Amino acid sequence: MPATPLGVLDLVPIVSGSTAAEALHRSIDLARQTERFGYARYWFAEHHLNPGVAGTSPAVVLALTAAATSTIRLGSGAVQLGHRTALSTVEEFGLIDALHPGRLDLGLGRSGGRPPASTSPAPTTTPVVDGRTPNGLRIPPRFSFEHLIGSPRVALQRALLQQPHAESQDYGEQVDDILALLAGTYRSADGVEARAVPGEGADLQLWILGSSGGQSAEVAGRNGLRFAANYHVSPGTVLEAAEGYRAAFQPSEALHKPYVTVSADVVVAEDEGTARELATGYDLWVRSIRTAEGAIAYPTPDEARAHVWVEGDRGLVRDRVETRFVGTPGGVADDLARLQEATGADELLITTITHDHAARVRSYELLAAEWRTR
Repeated sequence: MPATPLGVLDLVPIVSGSTAAEALHRSIDLARQTERFGYARYWFAEHHLNPGVAGTSPAVVLALTAAATSTIRLGSGAVQLGHRTALSTVEEFGLIDALHPGRLDLGLGRSGGRPPASTSPAPTTTPVVDGRTPNGLRIPPRFSFEHLIGSPRVALQRALLQQPHAESQDYGEQVDDILALLAGTYRSADGVEARAVPGEGADLQLWILGSSGGQSAEVAGRNGLRFAANYHVSPGTVLEAAEGYRAAFQPSEALHKPYVTVSADVVVAEDEGTARELATGYDLWVRSIRTAEGAIAYPTPDEARAHVWVEGDRGLVRDRVETRFVGTPGGVADDLARLQEATGADELLITTITHDHAARVRSYELLAAEWRTR
């Protein structure tokens, strides 16, 4: 791979006509294959109550995948701290590290916790004119997630994941507790120490995932941690997320300067037409997420074409459809190079979903081969 490494982000998607078990087998196979292709790391996301996503527990899937691979770094992208404790997180990843030392990335997200404070878009040093950066990267209008936060399904998910009457810990405090438990320096307010075994001293690489320049970017920067900015989830805020993190960054023992990976949705095939056909279904799948119904099983192209759209729904998915990179290896590599340049990313995190598993594996293979020539 060239100077900018590529990683993989996997939701463990269930495609229509298949099962969760098949999705898990396919994800483990993809991890083996991308290790062979030269990808730097493989992350699993955490999602709940989604009929089309099997990746409900990153730690469990990581443990299974670690046993099936040998060199690729494995991680969470991300553990949802809103319904977890610092201790349970450190102990779970400590268990995996005990058997697979030095290969784990502990990616932390604030999803499922206290609703974020409402913030205005932060100005960025990179100008965006008519929705484009100077090098041509598409930056669409900021998407509002307010309707998702207040949806009954999201409220039910939170109720089912948390103990009755439980309240999420402040995200910044929770990250501080994780760092202290890993370092063996944790003390309660009363001065009582807690030693996480396994967990204390685990050789984990910590990352913070964020979609804006708000609390996640600030927490990552203040603690001198690595940061992942989500272009594929919130393309309209990727610049402010990366710049907010860099502005808040303070050197730490783990990291002396800011380090950022940026995610992108990608589908690659030998020719443009095939790539576009493989990408059919993405719009409908994103719609199911953005309407708060929960991700549906990923549809076939024919199933997707049969859906009757209304204009309001098109507006829900437009920003993500416009910023997905679909095409030939050379064209997509050009798009990724543009994303890297505009954001200053040190790495790129590739997420690819197609209904056909072989086509998904081939997409990663073609991209890796092209990227090595850059």
